[in-house]
Amino acid sequence: MEARSLRGRLVLPGGVRPGEISFGKRIEAVTPGKGGEWFILPGFIDTHVHGGAGGDTMDGPDGVRTLARFHARHGTTTILPTTITNPWDRVLAALSGVREVMGEGVADGADIPGAHLEGPFISPGRLGAQPPNAVDPTPDLVAEVLGTGVVRAVTLAPELPGAVEAGLAFAEAGVRVGVGHTRADAEGVTAFLTTLSEADARTCATHLYNAMGGIEGRTPGPAGALLADPHVFLEVILDGIHVHETSFRLACAAAPGRVLLITDAMRAAGLGNGESELGGQPVTVRNGRATLRDGTIAGSLLTLDAALRNAVRAGISLPDASAMLSGVPARSLGLTDRGRLEGGLRADLVVLDAELNVIQVYVAGTPILEDTP
Repeated sequence: MEARSLRGRLVLPGGVRPGEISFGKRIEAVTPGKGGEWFILPGFIDTHVHGGAGGDTMDGPDGVRTLARFHARHGTTTILPTTITNPWDRVLAALSGVREVMGEGVADGADIPGAHLEGPFISPGRLGAQPPNAVDPTPDLVAEVLGTGVVRAVTLAPELPGAVEAGLAFAEAGVRVGVGHTRADAEGVTAFLTTLSEADARTCATHLYNAMGGIEGRTPGPAGALLADPHVFLEVILDGIHVHETSFRLACAAAPGRVLLITDAMRAAGLGNGESELGGQPVTVRNGRATLRDGTIAGSLLTLDAALRNAVRAGISLPDASAMLSGVPARSLGLTDRGRLEGGLRADLVVLDAELNVIQVYVAGTPILEDTP
């Protein structure tokens, strides 16, 4: 691959600095000095994304390729295609599809280091928009999904029979363990997290606040326990629908360096108003909101470039917002080869204009969009 260089305003952990980046597949040098008009950020990492542009993880390889290409055009250079609660054979088939695409890679698409198994080890009483196919995480089922070799993150409801043992098995396999879709109380979540922390597990809140109840003074619930634990990373869907801006700012204040932005996007993302589906359920999209027939919010239509702009509008500095899309999710997954503008790391880059709109995206040094700055 030919060497390239970009001049611009480099978005670094310590601030925005003028400078130049030289890169091939990896970043060769980050040099301070004269910059250009564009912002240059580390590529976005989405740890929780179901679909986009008509494709869905549950569709198999073609759906995974479609969503990987769509989100790459919005700055996402790494994705975890995410399952939804379905009959067991369909979940396994979806993981097999992710494995196939991982082996081949996606031309003009985001890199895929694994899958997020969001269903089916969740509470039947906190399904949210998930279909009613939840099951308990028995040792046999956990071994079966780990045997696929693709699970990088998992969501568990701590109150399910066998959840603690499952969490430890996932942690031993290097899988990030998320708490979500749960009816557990704060004490149950804290006990679960403490056990995992003693095993050096990486832990996370699956879309904090959503499908887990709110926080009250005498009833902090799962969200309160997750915010209070200093080891837990916190996924947030910042689309202006799932989470109030004040709740987002609360998470940022309570857990600096632990908040990561996700899309939780469904197949309808990028397609506008109309009819769609999620996990086999009919979905209606109107004015930027996707709902099931009973009015339940059904995933999001978000892209991570829009999430970045929403964070900045909420008062978060550009370097801190950038970290929520790159460095923090990389740390949550144990990905040490990406997430920062640093020599030797993958050349996963996003170039933005002054209004934070995407101009160009590079995945391991390869430009995704036709016009290259």
